[in-house]
Amino acid sequence: MSAAGTAARATSVVGGAKRWSGGARRRATTCSAHPSGNKSVSSLSGSRARPTINAVSFLGSSSVNGVNRNYDPNPTHNIEGPAIQYLQQSNVSGPLKIFSGSCNEPLALEVANYLGMELGEIDIKKFADGETYVQLQESIRGCDVFLIQSTSPPCNDNLMELLIMIDACKRASARNITAVIPYFGYARADRKASGREAITAKLVANLLTEAGADRVLSLDLHSLQCVGYFDIPVDHVFGQPVLLEYLLSKGFNDEELVVVSPDVGGVARARAFAKLLNDAPLAIIDKRRTGHNVAEVMNVIGDIEGKVAIMVDDMIDTAGTITKGAEVLVNEGAKGVIACATHPVFSGPAVERLSSGCFQEVIVTNSIPPVSKPGEFPQLTVLSVANLLGESIWRVHNSSSVHALGL
Repeated sequence: MSAAGTAARATSVVGGAKRWSGGARRRATTCSAHPSGNKSVSSLSGSRARPTINAVSFLGSSSVNGVNRNYDPNPTHNIEGPAIQYLQQSNVSGPLKIFSGSCNEPLALEVANYLGMELGEIDIKKFADGETYVQLQESIRGCDVFLIQSTSPPCNDNLMELLIMIDACKRASARNITAVIPYFGYARADRKASGREAITAKLVANLLTEAGADRVLSLDLHSLQCVGYFDIPVDHVFGQPVLLEYLLSKGFNDEELVVVSPDVGGVARARAFAKLLNDAPLAIIDKRRTGHNVAEVMNVIGDIEGKVAIMVDDMIDTAGTITKGAEVLVNEGAKGVIACATHPVFSGPAVERLSSGCFQEVIVTNSIPPVSKPGEFPQLTVLSVANLLGESIWRVHNSSSVHALGL
């Protein structure tokens, strides 16, 4: 079963990690059910957790479900690990260690559970003046370290925390440091739209590199050109299989679906999504201003009458554009509108707009912790990308290809 398929079919979610007061050590804790309210789909199952694995040595061979596995820390038995075909373990990378920042510990716990591991012990706290303090609570000398931290709001605090975590790992003699950034903030500042502007995406890439990161693993960057801003390897994974698996499970007829790009800039993303959704037809919302201080005029290019419109974007921030687009689609005769996005930034009035009745369902992932309270937003469905990230981490650690993931 694919990582995306597992994420779409499971039905429980991690409640979060226990943090001791005063910035004490953080450990992986028992997973609890998510509070009732918004629908959530996760990669964890309360009845079965993946067995613990040891990433230091891999001996012997076995086959589980037709998958070759060449690792066993104890020659007397074989232990199941992530499903990677034809896995060839290399001892060059060192033992695998995973640490979580404070931004999205529930997602990091799910990733660790998929890998059959516990999160590494790390002490993160803030001083009275707002400075961030980070100390690793275990040795990582010679280890292959993965740091899971999104740069979601408050983005500056979370970014600085990630940089300090990288520096701490470098000074603790980690062999390789990979920054796992499910949501890469500042990705929209990827060019100079006018004079005297900063290209902040490039600046953040430089900061991560200079802090000591050897590699970056990210999910659904706002623009692919951000990959070129880094002077270190970047593994860019697409989250669309998680969304697609869930949509296909809803049993829509191919004839009643149409994939809609909310603007001209997202046509390439929507076209790729439509192709994977049984080659569904494509429609585009064209926004135009006839002059300054004049309201936007929206036109729909394509046939959407009597169909369920799937609006696809990489993120939902204030939800202004996607909500106006949904209103236009309904006025043009769409039977229903479903919004799909990987990153639920949900700034300002986003939740109010999305829950206003324009959308039949809003589908996002847990790359960013949800900001809505349980029951406040019944149209919201949160899918887990933990399996996708966990499989990516395992493949990077074992020098295997990640090209097929997210395609």
